[in-house]
Amino acid sequence: MKDYILLLPIIFIFHDMEEIIGFGRFFKKNPDLFERFPKVTAPYRDFSTAGFALAVYEEFIPFFGVSFLAYYFPNEILYDMWFGIFLSLAAHLLVHIGHALYIRKYIPCVATSALCLPISAAIIYKCAKLITFNAVTIACIPLAFVLMIANLKFAHFIMHKFNKKNEKEI
Repeated sequence: MKDYILLLPIIFIFHDMEEIIGFGRFFKKNPDLFERFPKVTAPYRDFSTAGFALAVYEEFIPFFGVSFLAYYFPNEILYDMWFGIFLSLAAHLLVHIGHALYIRKYIPCVATSALCLPISAAIIYKCAKLITFNAVTIACIPLAFVLMIANLKFAHFIMHKFNKKNEKEI
């Protein structure tokens, strides 16, 4: 299990760098997407690269934090939490691919999603064989998944607050 732990923050940051680098230009070139697909684009209405980078940084904290703890203080609970977080990352990659298919357009996140998804699936498969599924696991994995969804919402909240504050200063 320890062999795979640090791959979580590496895959996360590799994927999110494509988003940070590409989303600003993408939204400027495709402003019609906000009207055509309001549910998909709602989190990015007041997009700024700096605000988005802040949100990514905030999201990185639990990815790195749990990975760091699980690597240096290995135990069943941390492994289970790590596994749940890794599952949430894989789901995140699937959502991006789904969004691109839905809007029928390349989105700056699809290339790394397509690259990272098979690797993530292999890691999930290998780690699922190493985890002892019991009551703790059944509690920790969904809890980690739910916490990551809440963290994503919090990251978007921070991004919007940052963007509104900076909008006023310009």
